[in-house]
Amino acid sequence: MKFLPLGDTDGIGASCHYLDLNGTGLVLDAGTDPQRSGTDSLPRFNWVSERADGYVDHALITHAHHDHMGSLPVLVRRFPHVMAHMTDATKRLLGFLLPSSARLQQKRLDRGETTEPPLFTEDDLDALEHLYLTHNLEVPFDLTGPKGTSSVTGRFYTAGHILGSAGVEFTFQEWGRERRVFYTSDTNMDPQTIIRGGEYPDRTDVLILETTHGAEAAPEQTSRPEERARFRETLAEVLARGGTALIPVFVMGRAQEILVLLGQLKREGAIPMDVPIYTAGSMRAIAEIYDDTRTTTPRVNPDDQVFGVEQHRVPYKAEAKREILDGPGIMVVSSGMMFEPTLSNILARRMVENEEDGVLLVGHPADGTPARRLLDAARADGPGAPVMLADGHGPQPVHCTVERFRFSGHSDRQDLLSIVERLAPEQVLLVHGDPEARAWMAEHIEADHPEMAVHRPDWGSVLEV
Repeated sequence: MKFLPLGDTDGIGASCHYLDLNGTGLVLDAGTDPQRSGTDSLPRFNWVSERADGYVDHALITHAHHDHMGSLPVLVRRFPHVMAHMTDATKRLLGFLLPSSARLQQKRLDRGETTEPPLFTEDDLDALEHLYLTHNLEVPFDLTGPKGTSSVTGRFYTAGHILGSAGVEFTFQEWGRERRVFYTSDTNMDPQTIIRGGEYPDRTDVLILETTHGAEAAPEQTSRPEERARFRETLAEVLARGGTALIPVFVMGRAQEILVLLGQLKREGAIPMDVPIYTAGSMRAIAEIYDDTRTTTPRVNPDDQVFGVEQHRVPYKAEAKREILDGPGIMVVSSGMMFEPTLSNILARRMVENEEDGVLLVGHPADGTPARRLLDAARADGPGAPVMLADGHGPQPVHCTVERFRFSGHSDRQDLLSIVERLAPEQVLLVHGDPEARAWMAEHIEADHPEMAVHRPDWGSVLEV
């Protein structure tokens, strides 16, 4: 088998890998890099023919985050005969998210915010929908390509990451025996508020493993129930002093998890029932998909609904926004990294100097983002440390409460090691993590399992496994 990373393996960028299984060409995810724009954000699809001497017969889309599916229309345009496989929930989410992406790209061009033409249009998407095939969890489906010298079977397993997310197992014949490959994609072993923890095959020969939190030791020292209790206490304190709690979220996954959690906290009496919760934008449409699929997808409790808690739309006019910031209130808005000019950035600039308010970060704030700058400033010695949240605004002194809570949709590194232990592969390929994360994982897998071959694939280099 041949493995060729088409997207950056030394970070969380455009996830995309090419796999050649005896002549059958597979692409594992087709994402875009959120830190880049236009064609620079795309995987290097040309490398399939130039470096692997192959063709793409099938694409496996593991979930509906843009860094895993945002370039799918471009892939299908380049390889017109490719079939794209996913779960039904992922297809429903793509049906909303990809057209939204097309409109946003065109809007940015029209506004003069970029000179890059859209990667695809809504008309392009309409022509591609018949190529999207859905499969139930743990039900085998054929992936054999026209030039394949042996049959290839795929099988999805719930990944525990977001709605519809899946790892995928490939079974094929090689060297006179059956071989198995398992690609975790983004995975989470532990149950979240809505989504159940991931499930995995009983064994595999080759494990392609994400390493997102491989360099982060802190999650080993806490648990989700402990983080939930700390979140509950901090939120209650902000509201009790009449403040507004800003919760920056990713619109896909984290937003829905947090809204269900807020509903639970209201029913528990931890926060007042009459405290308003404000939401905005596409997270409301995504919430409808979450609720519509609650009895057909793996859930912690199918009775929990995102719209089970009352929500108000964030008003459009600036004056109305100022009025609702006279708390108590809860703002669940994007973006999770607080990039400008998103709503979370705008609101944070209005709240950061108010000691009654709080910013509750419920994801990992990446280096260099406004969310990380705010967290670092809040952790500096003494109140009033300066922070620059947007160009031309600030610096501002930080007086509001700022806390980070570990509600990740990814497994921590100890859980990732337990996946290796459980599946007992002959070879491990480490992807989807920065160099430090992949290095830590490689060191500990090699120490615990000297019999395993551990690889850190290089972007653009063919690895024969």
